[in-house]
Amino acid sequence: MNELLRVEDLEKVFSLHYGNGKDITGCNGITFHLDEGAFVGITGKSGAGKSTILKSIYRTYSPSSGKIWYHSDQFGMIDLVKATEREILAIRKKEIGYVSQFLEVMPRVTALEVVMEAIIEMGYEEDEAKENAKQILSHFKLPTSLWDSYPRTFSGGEKLRLNLAKAMVKQPKLLLLDEPTASLDNASKESVKEMIIQLKANGTSMIGIFHDLDFMETVVDQHYNLSQGSLIDQVGI
Repeated sequence: MNELLRVEDLEKVFSLHYGNGKDITGCNGITFHLDEGAFVGITGKSGAGKSTILKSIYRTYSPSSGKIWYHSDQFGMIDLVKATEREILAIRKKEIGYVSQFLEVMPRVTALEVVMEAIIEMGYEEDEAKENAKQILSHFKLPTSLWDSYPRTFSGGEKLRLNLAKAMVKQPKLLLLDEPTASLDNASKESVKEMIIQLKANGTSMIGIFHDLDFMETVVDQHYNLSQGSLIDQVGI
């Protein structure tokens, strides 16, 4: 199995510019790898730095040190820590998806348009994008009555389902999932599981953060626990 991503000694330090100007370590000494088509799950206590790892890979955060080697279709083997903003934007657009519990979209864009825009970014025509968007919104059981509504009015669970639809419809090469089942009911969790299985079958590699261990164990290939700044291998599932 070919390696898609290798994180080497990753560290992220946040500098506070108020009070005494303290430095807070978000994560440090993080080392692991992800194979093509595999799913790595990360667990740990709240505040341990799990989201910091994902955001460093996605480059929402700029890592303080370490390397994140990624095999890009566009740029070959690239260190995401040192990649330019242009390279990162291109990789996000075509290769890496990110799902968080929080939805950030333009205020006057409907739920259907949010998903359509993600598909059009991949080079699809508007008609095909609209059809694909409808299919995945239906899969995640987002009521049709909400498709033409603005997501800012949605509940937490509805926003998460829209986030999942927006990221997963692109079938990215790498998908980062930050608590993908938070605030979801059991039926919605099953929809997420089905889509994860389908994406894996089509070659998408994934890294996910979980508190729902029962759900995690049904989808991941490898489980790491983040404790005291280090990832501890919990043996392959």
